[in-house]
Amino acid sequence: METAPRKARRNRQVVFLIVALLLCEAVSEPQQYSVAEETESGSFVANVAKTLGLKVGQLSSRGARVISEDKKQYLQLKRDTGDLLIKEKLDREELCGPAEPCVLPFQILLENPFQFFRAELRIEDVNDHSPTFPESEMILKILENTVPGTVFPLKIAQDLDVGINSLQNYTISSNPHFLVRTSTRSNGKKFPELVLDKVLDREEQPELTLTLTAVDGGIPPRSGTAQVRVLVMDINDNAPVFPHTRYEVQIPEKSPIGSLVVTVSARDLDAGINSDVAYALFQASAEISQTFGVDPISGEIRLKKQLDFEAMQKYEVDIEATDGGGLSGKCTVVVQVMDLNDNSPELIVSSLTSNIPENSPETVVAVFSIRDRDSGDNGRMMCSIQEDIPFSLKPTFKNFYTLVTDGALDRERRAQYNITVTVTDLGFPRLKTEHNITVFISDVNDNPPVFAQTAYTLYLRENNSPALHIGSVRADDRDEGTNAKVTYSLMPPETEDLPLFSYISINSDNGYLYALRSLDYESTQAFQFTVRAADGGSPVLSSQTLVQVVVLDENDNSPFVLYPLHNGTAPCNDLVPRAAEPGYLVTKVVAVDRDSGQNSWLSYQLLKATDPGLFTVWAHNGEVRTARPINDRDNFKQRLLILVKDNGKPPLSTAATLNVLLVDGFSEPHVQLPDTKNEQVQSDSLTIYLIISLVSVSFLFLVSVFLFIAVSLWKRKRNSVNEGCLGTSGPYPGHLVDVSGTGTLSHSYQYEVCLTSDSGNGEFKFLKPIIPSLQAQNTGRDLEETPPYRSSCGFN
Repeated sequence: METAPRKARRNRQVVFLIVALLLCEAVSEPQQYSVAEETESGSFVANVAKTLGLKVGQLSSRGARVISEDKKQYLQLKRDTGDLLIKEKLDREELCGPAEPCVLPFQILLENPFQFFRAELRIEDVNDHSPTFPESEMILKILENTVPGTVFPLKIAQDLDVGINSLQNYTISSNPHFLVRTSTRSNGKKFPELVLDKVLDREEQPELTLTLTAVDGGIPPRSGTAQVRVLVMDINDNAPVFPHTRYEVQIPEKSPIGSLVVTVSARDLDAGINSDVAYALFQASAEISQTFGVDPISGEIRLKKQLDFEAMQKYEVDIEATDGGGLSGKCTVVVQVMDLNDNSPELIVSSLTSNIPENSPETVVAVFSIRDRDSGDNGRMMCSIQEDIPFSLKPTFKNFYTLVTDGALDRERRAQYNITVTVTDLGFPRLKTEHNITVFISDVNDNPPVFAQTAYTLYLRENNSPALHIGSVRADDRDEGTNAKVTYSLMPPETEDLPLFSYISINSDNGYLYALRSLDYESTQAFQFTVRAADGGSPVLSSQTLVQVVVLDENDNSPFVLYPLHNGTAPCNDLVPRAAEPGYLVTKVVAVDRDSGQNSWLSYQLLKATDPGLFTVWAHNGEVRTARPINDRDNFKQRLLILVKDNGKPPLSTAATLNVLLVDGFSEPHVQLPDTKNEQVQSDSLTIYLIISLVSVSFLFLVSVFLFIAVSLWKRKRNSVNEGCLGTSGPYPGHLVDVSGTGTLSHSYQYEVCLTSDSGNGEFKFLKPIIPSLQAQNTGRDLEETPPYRSSCGFN
């Protein structure tokens, strides 16, 4: 059973054939030109531009040319003038043989835009051949008692010319017994018949020699002659007689040599030698003599060479039967050659465009013609191509087709097509011819470069060396050649905040990115820019991608100590009461690191101390606390060297120095940490507290001055009452010491403003004058040995 796709394809081919036949019938009549045969090469035929109604310039601009069904070109077209010229000398007899008229069909093709014009060149015959007889002498045997009026056929002459230039009549030399008559066969050929006009007398003249002349109709006429010898025979009563004067037989072409065509037989009523019949070809042309042979005894007619329907469809073979007495009878065998499907269809490409730009509109790829030399169904053809390609066949006129693109092509999907044109006839068995046409699709710039990634992220360590290759971008273009050559460039930033072109450069050929200068993570952690990829086509197509560069931190910054300050103008002293218990918070070392990540993770350790066992430093927050109770043997002034180290590789560190003073009378309640809930409020009140403290100190100073003056005046008054009394009625207050015996202080009061040691807002601890109590036995000691006091920089 026939499958559905095959059935559909068959129906499509039938419809295609019907449409093609209808189109062929609808085509207008072709333009006709004529030229005489034997015209010299280069001779003018016609001006094509005028006959087709075109301008001369159009022939060149539209790519006009002449194509023919035959592979051989007989005409040439001069595009600059529009003249149609003979390419080489034409011989009508060689091209068309006996066919009349002799017409060579050709086409005038305009390629851009595509247009066809049908045309025909008719080759006019000239009288360039004389009639010729197959034999220079013919012999006739005629009985002396033959009745006047008896007709004797003679051998025909051949003339290769046609029409009026072909053989027209026969004449015979002057004689008293015969005249010649010109007759015409059904195929139009003229043959001579010798007619007896006067009775022969063997005894008077046993032999006659006549000259037969064949004359054509040319101007001037040409002629050919042959000798006719008439032998006058003694009486033979009966001539051989064929049962049929005309035989009609059919024989297939390509029959093998020696095949029997037909057997003819003639009877002679005479007896003896006069009844013996011999068969022979009569008036046989060279073609018939080469094709057929007759057995002189049996009358069998056999093939001497294979028949070809396309060369000759019918033969008329004259057979003569002659008895022993010289009498003869004649018959005609008509051999009809039967056509076989022995010729495959032929395909002749007249025009071919092997390269087609992609995305082009409907384009004519090839122009070709098909033909089959067989006849009937054997000569009917169907033309098709495979179905899975974007091409189609369009019939133009009889047996001419154009192969055109069926929609836009895409070189990126398929760059080459192998198209098989199949021509199949309708004979039995069916013969087909396949012709391969290779079409290359040329590239046009229809694809922009495409980046491998929609966005790129590149990583770069800070402190890089200049001109460092940090990565690359890549874009691919599906086109080819120049259209696929990609160049890269940096797009200017939308804002001028980032001096992009001083940071980054790109290799335009391969997309490699380079850092132009050393980057610092602490100033630039990341930045981004746009890279453009453009191809080399026309017009240029491009695409863009976003590139982000992330700067990776390196451990290039040492920790920076915020407290205690290194550049302080006065030393920073932290006060610790001697009554402080273990774990007492002395102060906190505050440091920061400009690096990030683990490079900014800080750890603290006690590197050196006056008394290493007295204090401890917490590694993670820098808090300095007492490690044990303070005793009287501990030095009044403690110096701590604390190392602050980051976690980078390699680690960087900074040392901080703390001065801690151990004091008496410094109770724990005075150093309580502020409530964390009030931290923000205390921080905001720092400025007010500082102003109040300054005003208070100034006020206390003035009070002290007034008090000093008052005491001095009082002592003078008392001395005046108690003259010469140098003693005192009682001891001085514990906080006042008379060191000079004059009743005045040798040193001014000292005040201390102390802030909490672990507070973010610098809260005040207390504000009071400090004059340590001195025993009588210490009054002679130098004030430089006075115990140190609580530091005035107690905020971190």
